[in-house]
Amino acid sequence: MLYANRGADGVIVSISRQPQAGAQVVGESDPEVKAFIAGNADAPSFDSIDADFVRVIEDVIDTLIKTQVIRLTDLPEAAQRKLNQRKGMRSRLHGALDLIGRDDGIL
Repeated sequence: MLYANRGADGVIVSISRQPQAGAQVVGESDPEVKAFIAGNADAPSFDSIDADFVRVIEDVIDTLIKTQVIRLTDLPEAAQRKLNQRKGMRSRLHGALDLIGRDDGIL
């Protein structure tokens, strides 16, 4: 539960997890709360940062497997399944976006 204080114009000026005098209860998913936490409209959202970070973790795991530091089978089955699902989806998307195709027959 969050508590928001608003300015004279009704815009959120502070948010607290502790009850504050004059604050109203707001939900974490409230668009005004998200906008306040983001700071401005140009700031990246946690969702986009998380998606990018997941890709980094995926690349690290791929590198560890390629350099034989770990094996895919060293990971829990659920992690193996998720990695394989993401690889399959990326592969399908890459193929779908390959509008020009490859020309391996260049002289």
